[in-house]
Amino acid sequence: MALNEYEIKKMMCDVGKRIYDRNMVAANDGNISVKLNDNEFLCTPTGVSKGFMTPDYICKVDAQGNVIQANKGFKPSSEIKMHMRVYAKRPDVGAVVHAHPTFATSFAIAGIPLTQPIMPEAVIALGCVPIAPYGCPSTMEIPDRLEPYLEYFDAVLLESHGALTWSTDLMAAYMKMESLEFYAELLYKAKQLGGPKEFDKQQIEQLYEIRRKMGLPGRHPANLCLNKGKENCHNCGGNCGGHGNGSCKDDNEKLVAEITQKILMQLGK
Repeated sequence: MALNEYEIKKMMCDVGKRIYDRNMVAANDGNISVKLNDNEFLCTPTGVSKGFMTPDYICKVDAQGNVIQANKGFKPSSEIKMHMRVYAKRPDVGAVVHAHPTFATSFAIAGIPLTQPIMPEAVIALGCVPIAPYGCPSTMEIPDRLEPYLEYFDAVLLESHGALTWSTDLMAAYMKMESLEFYAELLYKAKQLGGPKEFDKQQIEQLYEIRRKMGLPGRHPANLCLNKGKENCHNCGGNCGGHGNGSCKDDNEKLVAEITQKILMQLGK
């Protein structure tokens, strides 16, 4: 049964409290949005803690992010541009969640994508999580740098910033954020123990087939990959998720050539 607008606002407050209580945001960080129809979207306001919201905090905007309705003292999140770009490019998406979960954001700060295939649930439900290049908050830089990843993924790390997840509805988008952080924490801890044991190509394909049989919504390397039929993200270390297209081999060869050139310059050759 479809929820009415007030019930959706209450759910947004509940999700805000969840991400706050789970240490996925601090102070007034993070934002949440839900699509009502093609030109009406609910979003959390700027400058408030997501852990202490009530339904009257929630704002309504149009597809360009312009305010349709907001109670006195509240205005839409300054990051609404990022949310609107997701909805514009992914008509299947019904909700977007942005947070700063500590482990996932640590990977974003370190410049390490979450692409290592180490647990079945992450491979099946989450897929690869690339890093979108850094963009200045509250500007068009973030949506512009996010856009190349929207066709292929349902979650991204935002370089030196945080994480963004989206899905068919609010709880699905939130659960993806929760799964992302859990995976990041496990990967971090496994690295402290000497490095995780990764699945091989055959095991990955078996997990992809399970996903296909389950009919899960969204975008995933099981169905799409930037390498266009070559090695998928889980097998190439995520390099395909960081460049838009082409093979990881080409990227690696280019990097080696650049490093070699710098060394030769330092040697005066």
